[in-house]
Amino acid sequence: MTDHALTGGGYRPGYELAAEQVLELIASTRLQPGDRMPTENELAQRLGTSRTVVREAVKILSALGRVRVQKGRGLYVADDEGMLGAGRWASFFLPTDLDHVYMLFEFRRAQEMETSRLAARRATPAELGAIEKAAEVCRQGFETGRDDLFNSGDDAFHTCVATASHNMFLQVAVREARRLQAQSNLIGLRGSVGEHAAKAVEEHDAIYQAIRAGDPEAAALAAATHVDNTLEDYRQVIQHRIFARTD
Repeated sequence: MTDHALTGGGYRPGYELAAEQVLELIASTRLQPGDRMPTENELAQRLGTSRTVVREAVKILSALGRVRVQKGRGLYVADDEGMLGAGRWASFFLPTDLDHVYMLFEFRRAQEMETSRLAARRATPAELGAIEKAAEVCRQGFETGRDDLFNSGDDAFHTCVATASHNMFLQVAVREARRLQAQSNLIGLRGSVGEHAAKAVEEHDAIYQAIRAGDPEAAALAAATHVDNTLEDYRQVIQHRIFARTD
């Protein structure tokens, strides 16, 4: 790994990628809060990068509350995984609690507005191409009635917009919020190809066009509209299910 890498259509600092890989390592090796982690040298060898890059990655993870550094003793998985940690979110998020689901939509609204706003200012030509491609995959899924294609395009679209924001904290937050959204789909929408999908395709295009035009506020407004409409569709589905059970 070099000091920078080309991923998702844009250059990112090597320490950002290393931070993500360390989190993946913690998850894949099933390390628990309080467990001791490999040393910086060992992490550098595993990730194929320098100790300097790993040290910077550890600083980020420490600031996020994911890693605890004990001087003279080593690195440990933090007892409190921090606000951006999947474990902490999962501990209070119940997909069957509608209040929590609606709060998640509120959070996603603010989050998606800011990532779209920043993407309109910072997206590279390659990142614009990735966003456009993801939107097209979503459209193809809708037009062919393929749920899998629609869902993969939808995930890629929001991920690409977050990447184009060039803010690693927002990127992590978007990923975690969408993971929780998938949990809530157990009692609501599941990206089915129907009326919601038709609106989503057009809303994606509006977000992309605003980002491409370099109009931050138009991009933020388009993102807010998209999340608001998704929430309204979700409410309708829940209401339908509730009334269906009482018939």
